[in-house]
Amino acid sequence: MTTETINSFFESKVPKNWFEKPPTVEFDDDEILVIGAIKSDRPIDAFREETRAKRMAIAGEAEARFHRKVSWGVEDDGKRTLFTTASVPVTTRLRFSERTVLDTLVDAGVARSRSDALGWCVKLVARHEAEWLTDLRGALVDVERVRAEGPTLI
Repeated sequence: MTTETINSFFESKVPKNWFEKPPTVEFDDDEILVIGAIKSDRPIDAFREETRAKRMAIAGEAEARFHRKVSWGVEDDGKRTLFTTASVPVTTRLRFSERTVLDTLVDAGVARSRSDALGWCVKLVARHEAEWLTDLRGALVDVERVRAEGPTLI
């Protein structure tokens, strides 16, 4: 699936009066996250309840079409509130020294398990390296564009 395919699906399905502009759609191999900017005078809880049935219908159609879970959220005055998100298991191989880091976080009570500790580490990197990650994502978009413009195999 291409970014354009997924974006155009949600632009065609999401009612225009829900958000101030078309929603932002982010996705990976497991999940599609749809975030819309709402007017600051509209209570988030009220919006969530009023749109629940339609959001669920759109999500069901998208999940059948794209084979990914759909999650929703809103942005209000720069603050992001997620209604739902998927918690996806990820298998990884770690060396002794890396496992020791996770075990230290567990032993210190920072995390309940190695899984929680790994999630904590990912959040820490995301917080402190946000600009670098944004630059990296931008570079990946450029790579995708150049590949699409390149020669095709017969």
